[in-house]
Amino acid sequence: MTWTKSAAQTVRTDDGVRLWASRSGHGAPLVLCHGGPGLWDMFGDVAGMFTDAATVIRWDQRGCGRSERCAGPWTSERFVADLDAVRRHFGLERMALLGHSWGAQLALSYALAHPERVSALVYVSGTGIGPDSDWHGAYQRTFAARLGEHPERLARFHELTEYQSRTEAEERELAVLRWSVEFEDRERDLEHAGRMADPWFEINTDCNQAFNAERRSSWGTPELHAACQALDLPVAVVDGARDIRPRSAVDSLERALPRVRRTILPDAGHLPWVEDPQGFRMAVAGAL
Repeated sequence: MTWTKSAAQTVRTDDGVRLWASRSGHGAPLVLCHGGPGLWDMFGDVAGMFTDAATVIRWDQRGCGRSERCAGPWTSERFVADLDAVRRHFGLERMALLGHSWGAQLALSYALAHPERVSALVYVSGTGIGPDSDWHGAYQRTFAARLGEHPERLARFHELTEYQSRTEAEERELAVLRWSVEFEDRERDLEHAGRMADPWFEINTDCNQAFNAERRSSWGTPELHAACQALDLPVAVVDGARDIRPRSAVDSLERALPRVRRTILPDAGHLPWVEDPQGFRMAVAGAL
């Protein structure tokens, strides 16, 4: 593969939904799965790190960002099929997958469903394969404490969440406040969060709520643990030690996988490529 410039394309799923996708760089394929659920691809910086060594493919998930707005369905099975539509569109027999946060869960789900189509899995800032009780309470407490470091932000956050309806600008402001706690760099946290919201697209709350409910009912099962134990693929787990989701939640996945290497970047939060780009690049390049 010899593509170098970024080129946006439209991927058609088997049920006719249009997905936004983009490819850049040259080399073996690396497909990125963004976080959320209900958000959009924010991997411009990540793509730039690897276009000298890989053909990087980015995409917006169903009903999100630049992809066609639709009524779902919001299920892991459907999103795995959508990711496979991306693979087929670009003519890939096998691909490395990099998933971040919710996207790490999606990438893992795809690898479990189609291991023969995956060359390597990079699992970034996920929450493991245990139940939500492994991490969600601690996450909520740390979120409140971090936001409370700036009383004026906390007050504005509560004010915005109490609005019965919000303008687009207010939705963006609320998201930036929420995302600011994801960064260890407390001097530049709003700047980093603002970059996540540029460009801004409407958050798909239906998608978000459905997948959160699905995870609560289907994650943390003995069947999932057994499937991960049988996954014969090289997996790199990359974490920021300062992620407000306790990294101990990922221990469940690390213990289950037979071929895993884990890198914890000590000074990074939930988006480790932002706060430790060199360490992140080295961890991912080693996996690829």
